[in-house]
Amino acid sequence: MRAAVADSVPIVFGTDAGVIAHGTNAVEFAAMLRLGMTPLEAMRSATARAARFIGWADRIGALAPGLLADIIAVDGDPLTDITALSRVRFVMKGGVAIR
Repeated sequence: MRAAVADSVPIVFGTDAGVIAHGTNAVEFAAMLRLGMTPLEAMRSATARAARFIGWADRIGALAPGLLADIIAVDGDPLTDITALSRVRFVMKGGVAIR
């Protein structure tokens, strides 16, 4: 993975949910940083890049007019503390507040 990051290979966030407990996959972000990604690159791997790789960039992956409003708010700044992505305080799915 370090070589892939160093060579700018596109990395997409994901899990098979059999390796770690379902719902705890945000710990993967810290692993990505340990392997050479920046916090912004790691977050993009789970948003815009993931959307592009599954062919859904026209629906998700960015905050833009016409795209689904799937967003979270976290406790902290994930650009300075990636573990903030594990502390989700607000969830919006398709423009509807869920939590």
